[in-house]
Amino acid sequence: MHTAMSTTEIFLIAILIIFTAPYLVWRLGRTDYYAPLVVVQIIGGILLGPGVLGAAFPNYYSFVFNPQVVTALNGIAWWAVMMFVWVAGIELDLSEAWSRRKETSITAALALATPLSFGAIAAAFLLQQEGWLGPQGSYIQGVLGIGMACAVTALPILVLLMEKLEILRQPLGQRLLRYASLDDVAIWGVLALILVDWERVSRQMIFLVLFAVAALAMRRLVARVPEQDRWYVGLIWLALCGLAADWAGLHYMVGAFLAGAVLDAKWFGQGKMDSFRHVLLLAVMPVFFLSTGLRTQWDVGGVAVFGAAALFLFVSVAGKLIGVHAAGRILKWQPGEASVIGWMLQTKALIMIIFVNVLLDKGIITNETFTALLLMAVASTMLTIPMVKPQLDRLRELIGRSD
Repeated sequence: MHTAMSTTEIFLIAILIIFTAPYLVWRLGRTDYYAPLVVVQIIGGILLGPGVLGAAFPNYYSFVFNPQVVTALNGIAWWAVMMFVWVAGIELDLSEAWSRRKETSITAALALATPLSFGAIAAAFLLQQEGWLGPQGSYIQGVLGIGMACAVTALPILVLLMEKLEILRQPLGQRLLRYASLDDVAIWGVLALILVDWERVSRQMIFLVLFAVAALAMRRLVARVPEQDRWYVGLIWLALCGLAADWAGLHYMVGAFLAGAVLDAKWFGQGKMDSFRHVLLLAVMPVFFLSTGLRTQWDVGGVAVFGAAALFLFVSVAGKLIGVHAAGRILKWQPGEASVIGWMLQTKALIMIIFVNVLLDKGIITNETFTALLLMAVASTMLTIPMVKPQLDRLRELIGRSD
């Protein structure tokens, strides 16, 4: 006698698909040069979403990714991405940026402001058309949000790609970390500004005041507890900050970043943080990529979405390269240096996807705008290694330059 499959069984089928399909494509297709596993997983999430698999096999899609399974996957994805952003916050080393503040601030500012301006101009044009601005978003929020999405550099993925290129621990790698770290702070600051809800501003002010007091107490606590307890205490702190930020209307991702940013990396150990980040990428972040893919829509029309993605990619790449080359002229860098740095800072996957997920959650952009930005993030990230590696092979002396 046939019995219907339980939600648990269907959930495990979904997990099997999420982990098996991208891995086989990455390993058997040997895509690592153009598309590291993390990029293949993001693309896999798009293909498994309603825009591709759901459109081709609607009955199969609705069976595997039914509402109960999607709810369970979303729960894992929320906690996974909160932990990932929390670690990214912990890893920010602003003291090093301060010690080289002139060079770092000039480069980081131009590398962020130029593509942000280009992206905002593109958004100002696009959002005049129907179907791109979300139901809860104002025109200014949409323009600023899309502009920032075009300017983002994903620090965690930048770290992974620098490890692959063997420059992470070299002076060039540390320079890139300084530039990206300052831009990461700006990203979350702009997100908080976009999400300011004037009807809930009192809650947000309460959150910021209480967070400042609690952060001082947490720093003292974490510095004093035994080392083996710091991770557990840190995760409790993460959940609390995420809850409080969401209550205030600033989104739990802002809380997750702030929870990490006020803690010192030395308390957790670089080796352990690297291992924790790698475990997250291996074990739970693929679920986040899938849940992201489930939100891809093509309702405006495939051609329009791909056209918007191409526009965003152009302004993002051009803006970043122009901004970094301008910094190179001001700081008198050697020929070829600005090109390598500019292309490395193109890496957008993960943090940019997290950023636009928040915009989508808050109704500032539509599913179609989200899909176009997602495609841009994937393409931008895939361009990084193919564009940088040949230049590094010709300019190996740049690796040793500290400024």
